[in-house]
Amino acid sequence: MNRWPVIVLGGTGYVAGEMLRLVAAHPALELRAAVSTSQAGEPIASAFQHLGPTHADDCFVSLDAALEHLHEAPHWVVLSAAPHGASAQIIADLDAQASDVGSALTIVDASADFRFEDAELFAEVYGQAHPASALLRKFRCAVPEQLAAIDTPHAAHPGCFATAMLLALVPLVKHGLCGELSFQVSAVTGSTGAGRTPRDTTHHPVRQSNLFAYQALKHRHAPEVCSLTRAATLRDIELHFVPHSGPFARGIHATTFVRKAEGIDAADVHDALSEYYRDSTFVRVDKTPPRMKDIVASNYAALHAAVDGDTIAVFSVLDNLLKGAAGGSLQWVNRLLGLGETEGLTSPAAGWL
Repeated sequence: MNRWPVIVLGGTGYVAGEMLRLVAAHPALELRAAVSTSQAGEPIASAFQHLGPTHADDCFVSLDAALEHLHEAPHWVVLSAAPHGASAQIIADLDAQASDVGSALTIVDASADFRFEDAELFAEVYGQAHPASALLRKFRCAVPEQLAAIDTPHAAHPGCFATAMLLALVPLVKHGLCGELSFQVSAVTGSTGAGRTPRDTTHHPVRQSNLFAYQALKHRHAPEVCSLTRAATLRDIELHFVPHSGPFARGIHATTFVRKAEGIDAADVHDALSEYYRDSTFVRVDKTPPRMKDIVASNYAALHAAVDGDTIAVFSVLDNLLKGAAGGSLQWVNRLLGLGETEGLTSPAAGWL
């Protein structure tokens, strides 16, 4: 069977490493170029030793080298894990070159650059003009399970925190379970969510056996989540979000609180979540609170709801690098190419990672 040729952008980051690992195991995809400006010419295994068995002879390439290969195939898949603010310009360069040589592109961006449909809103949140605003109309951003059909050639995947929140928020709003659309979310993420470059807050002596909040009530994912919730439900919400850094490498545990509608009980919320995700292979609704060890290192997510008095609490757990980034992006690739959405993604969690 012929495989779709793949270009991975942002080659040496954690999310790109997971994209490379997933592509290597995907029956319909074949890596042709892993782009890294800083590591061009270096073996992929020098940055990701665990990928040595699947990428022993592969090296990172420059963007110019990748552009030169576009004429070699009529249709390419591009997976971008390039940094926020840089991804859009790289994608624009690829798009222009592909147009010049007559090749088609299917692009999925895991950065923030195509999460907003409005260039002005992007500039307001990220403090810079959008690098490729003409391309915004070619992208749709959503959690795959929350968009039945996509009408654009490309897709953007929400961030890891955003995915964890949206999995809980959208069904609650859609099914009218909330007495008011004002949500509070407290979420804890692993250190891989901060990227590969060492920082004070990711240095092991600081992070190990520690827990602390950051960017409380002003994190940039909050306006993204509000925008994406409106796109999925046509309802405006208010969101108060406090993220925390946890003492582990991968995973997100998010707790979403909201006042319930009159007459709603825990069974109603469980049934509504179960109905919403009935046909979603990667999202399960549990009768007990989910644990990260049952999810981490997989593309699955787990939800559980509790109700007390007038309050609903929904717990959502996922792997920040997979369901929250690389794995969710591969879901979009599968859908855009007309493949089965679960292709190459059904490995279960490690359990004792």
